[in-house]
Amino acid sequence: MSLDSSVLDSPLPLSIENAIIDCCWGAVPTLNQHGDLRAYWSFYSKECENALHDGGRHTTVRTHRDILDIVKLLKNDTPRGEIRQSLRSKLSKTHQNEDELLGSSIDLAARLLLMIDFGNLQYGFSGRRQLCWDQGCLRDNLESYFCTPPALGHERVKLERVFNARNLGRIAGVEIVPTNNLVDHLRLTDDDTKVYIFNHASFLKLQSANTIVPNGLVDETLRTLALLFPQSDPHTRKWFRQLPPSFLLDPQLVQCGHLKTDDRQIEHFTFWHDRLVTLKQVFDEATPRTMSQWWYDRRNGVQWYTFWVAILVLSLTLLFGLIQCIEGAMQVYGTFHPGHG
Repeated sequence: MSLDSSVLDSPLPLSIENAIIDCCWGAVPTLNQHGDLRAYWSFYSKECENALHDGGRHTTVRTHRDILDIVKLLKNDTPRGEIRQSLRSKLSKTHQNEDELLGSSIDLAARLLLMIDFGNLQYGFSGRRQLCWDQGCLRDNLESYFCTPPALGHERVKLERVFNARNLGRIAGVEIVPTNNLVDHLRLTDDDTKVYIFNHASFLKLQSANTIVPNGLVDETLRTLALLFPQSDPHTRKWFRQLPPSFLLDPQLVQCGHLKTDDRQIEHFTFWHDRLVTLKQVFDEATPRTMSQWWYDRRNGVQWYTFWVAILVLSLTLLFGLIQCIEGAMQVYGTFHPGHG
């Protein structure tokens, strides 16, 4: 197999994977050879399959080289209109849906390069957010989206060690939902009962000076993962290993380091500042609704001890009451059946 083979052929041989990595981000063979990128390659194959649905009538992409040719134009800051004209010149005949063919091809290459949803997906509703990119170069589009100044205040926001992915579920009842779409990272949904987490840490670690995302975005995203999945916390690592295999989580997710106290200050987060503030607010305002949440929620020590002392007193009261009822019943039975005493 070579770069001229069909994107639908799977599994990808190591040589093609390395060629794709080298073109997109620069060679990082240690990650690839150890299989840390298997979650990304699953994403790559699935996106190609979706793009070529309905017999490939909605995209001009057929081979890996087709994708990488567009990626090179994206990285060279070629405006979308010029990329469209370049692809149009390669068409052997005219098509009724020519604009769709060209636009879908550009969006597919951008999705595979950045793991960000671009354009309207033709094969169904994903529930994920899409970035709209109609003109100009991709780098400028990313700058305009991610570099918006934070809007929420953070005067009382403290990112304590208890604030992690494991406790979001155990204490606040917020379910972790893995996502392949970077713009969905830390987004709350379903009435604040679920939060999307971009779990592709290996993909983020691939990014280098060649990346076209805004400066600092990759590093800050990795720091949010280190915040939620602290590497030095054995409880988090054990919990991570027990997650369902269907999640297909990146094993590097719990190897993003551990943030020191100074690194945990909310003002050190810019790109994900507002979403962290909102998520922390949901966490702080959550009240236990189940016995397990009451047991794990020890943020307020006085409240926790008061609740469980009350439970203990109530349990003992019920137990002694039950014993007294049994003794009373036995006494009544003995009174009416003295011969059986």
